[in-house]
Amino acid sequence: MFDLHRLRLLRELKHRGTLAAVAAALSYAPSSVSQQLSQLEAEVGVPLLEPVGRRVRLTAQAEILVAHTEAVLERLERAEADIAASLSDLTGTLRIASFQTAALALVPTALGLLRDQHPRLRVHVTHMEPEKALPALQVRDFDLVLAEEYPGNPNPRPTELEQEDLLDDPLHLALPTPAAASEADGPTAALRSLADHPWVMEPEGTAARHWAMTLCRNAGFEPDVRFESTDVLFHQRLVEQKHAAAFLPGLVWSGQPPTVTLRPLPRGRRTRRIFTVVRQGRSRHPAVLACRDALRRAVTLRSDQA
Repeated sequence: MFDLHRLRLLRELKHRGTLAAVAAALSYAPSSVSQQLSQLEAEVGVPLLEPVGRRVRLTAQAEILVAHTEAVLERLERAEADIAASLSDLTGTLRIASFQTAALALVPTALGLLRDQHPRLRVHVTHMEPEKALPALQVRDFDLVLAEEYPGNPNPRPTELEQEDLLDDPLHLALPTPAAASEADGPTAALRSLADHPWVMEPEGTAARHWAMTLCRNAGFEPDVRFESTDVLFHQRLVEQKHAAAFLPGLVWSGQPPTVTLRPLPRGRRTRRIFTVVRQGRSRHPAVLACRDALRRAVTLRSDQA
């Protein structure tokens, strides 16, 4: 019988990449992690790690072992969910990661609903972009992630994660001056009118940046990106002060009237998908079910107030 703790360390190494990262995440010394994995190798009877420069990688046999470990951990999470469902009161801690606009527009309302319905449930919320939050969900740093998907740029869908749609959030071209594009201009013409204007976008490597660059290039120009930030409120402020053009999502207004001139985008590029993601073994946990329900109610309340 293999030691489950050591199997989890091997799984952590697969997802986190280095012994140092595993040690930092679990508050261990790197030498302790290495020793535990050496003991697991002795239990299994085959090499599990092989050196690659100054790092190590999993052998084919280690990959097989990690796949079985994933199945065991998923089953244990299902057992935890069944136990929680058998109790009359919802307790414990729920760890959520959310990107900025959802954190501002939806999470506070959802937290209020959860507090009223389940006062003994402790909720931790971390502001984190999906590019980092989803890998962290896989290594069990979070229980639920609020994520986004831009049109024409589908996200990978790991089989061990379960997605549930929350809403479609409209995307708009935000003009630095009302005269930049008239109402009569079509969406592509409105984009082209800003070809020589400074832009603010999210950093390179993000899904939002890839989508925005593709949109501009399809309109026939390379945008002059002078400002980069994941802070969409910063984007909004730069447009308000006439420093840049931007693409702004509907959630940024949190139900309030827009403070800048907006124009529609070309068809097929006008909404982003907002959804929640959990691990499959966690999807039926009462805390996850309650959180997803609270988020759906927060979306409904926001729509009613708009």
